[in-house]
Amino acid sequence: MAIMALPEPDIVDLAMMVPLPRPTTEDGMSDLFDPLVAGQGRTITIDGHTLTAAELLGAASSAARIVDDARRVAVNATASMETVVAVVGALLAGVTVVPIPPDSGAAELEHFLRDSAPDSWLGPAPPAASGADLPQIGHVPVDTSARAPYRSKRVDADDGAFILYTSGTTGPPKGVQLSRAAVAAGLDGLIDAWAWTADDVLAHGLPLFHVHGLILGVLGPLRVGGGLVHTGRPTPDRYADAARGGATMLFGVPTVWSRVAEAPADAAALRSARLLVSGSAALPPPVFNRLAELTGHRVAERYGMSETLITVATRADGDRRAGWVGVPIAGVETRLRDEDGAAVPHDGESVGRLEVRGTTAFDGYLGRPDATAAAWTADGWFRTGDVASIDADGHHRIVGRESVDLIKSGGYRIGAGEIESTLLGHAAVAECAVVGLPDADLGQRVVAYVVPRAVVADEAALATELTAYVGSQSSAHKRPREVRFVASLPRNEMGKVQKKRLASD
Repeated sequence: MAIMALPEPDIVDLAMMVPLPRPTTEDGMSDLFDPLVAGQGRTITIDGHTLTAAELLGAASSAARIVDDARRVAVNATASMETVVAVVGALLAGVTVVPIPPDSGAAELEHFLRDSAPDSWLGPAPPAASGADLPQIGHVPVDTSARAPYRSKRVDADDGAFILYTSGTTGPPKGVQLSRAAVAAGLDGLIDAWAWTADDVLAHGLPLFHVHGLILGVLGPLRVGGGLVHTGRPTPDRYADAARGGATMLFGVPTVWSRVAEAPADAAALRSARLLVSGSAALPPPVFNRLAELTGHRVAERYGMSETLITVATRADGDRRAGWVGVPIAGVETRLRDEDGAAVPHDGESVGRLEVRGTTAFDGYLGRPDATAAAWTADGWFRTGDVASIDADGHHRIVGRESVDLIKSGGYRIGAGEIESTLLGHAAVAECAVVGLPDADLGQRVVAYVVPRAVVADEAALATELTAYVGSQSSAHKRPREVRFVASLPRNEMGKVQKKRLASD
């Protein structure tokens, strides 16, 4: 049922409000935002728009009153304070949030709305939502200047918090159902891993419609009571300004960190930070090493996905190595299996299918019991679809997606990521992507797509040199059988290389 906008509650003086006791659910689980609802927390700044913790609570409480009876709401997840107020308000009301990427096309938007069937938009709807063929739902405005007293609402830990849509690489995007308990467990695991406290100020410029930017990047500071500076655009100068302004933690994707590494003056400003974190794709080792030189920080990488949130992370007090994403967070277990389901050794070299289980797991795909069942093993482990290696100390290295990054060539099982890391160590290579293409003799042959750092006068000679270089650094069977030089690599909005597009060329 669509929700009609209701009159705003009376404006109140938040300075006169007495913090209420921290609310708990029926099973004793504390609210997602303990410091916020207890009248604590630091300022939140989104692209220049700042609210104190008390002001954010007042604005979110106003939104929560309006959607209190809703089942779920859609939020046009722009990088704005309106998005933060809408998401926090819905969660305070115990309402499930469906974050919608603001650049969604008409077909995507239609699928999101028909599949999730939200009661209303909370905040402004995207322009495409006015299309004649799209489901027409109610619209509830969000006023970041509104203030209402916080009103405790008892919710269950198993209640839905988010429905996040996958990238849709295997058909229409699937709605990933995340409970409040899973979100809390995921954040608490990272708070422990990164020694994240209320003294920290997080800075990033990531989109607010996925796990990295929204759940980690907005809910994380609110859960721990720390500060947040969203830089709007994730540019090196804005990251440098945030660090100079007191940011102690900075999040980025490899594309962002690559740009920072190419801006030495801006990178130097990050020396004052406590922790740099990279995720959503593998950070190239040359970028890792350059950042260590310029910033004095070895970047902490982490791994996860919509269905499991972040499951593996490099600890703030742990070993930070280029290409390795750390160890399982509290409450999470991992294992490796081969094609027959047998265990793969944890020797740091052998690769296998990565499976996980634990407190951060999702509750299934919305309306897709078949896909949900197929995602789990008979003994209760989630099939990530990724391949990885694990060393004797439990540190993980992600090789990539099983569908495109596990290459079976001449009887060998080869991880594309290892070859890519090796190629990136050559001075002539700016970017690269390795895929397995069909081969009548080998089954698959290793093909490297390379973006050179400069114009190549003799491509054949450089290809031979790169092939020999890989052979000198690793086993002979991992050498590319073919090197193709390209001007750029196809990427999605998160900066991940779209290898299926390369393989289909």
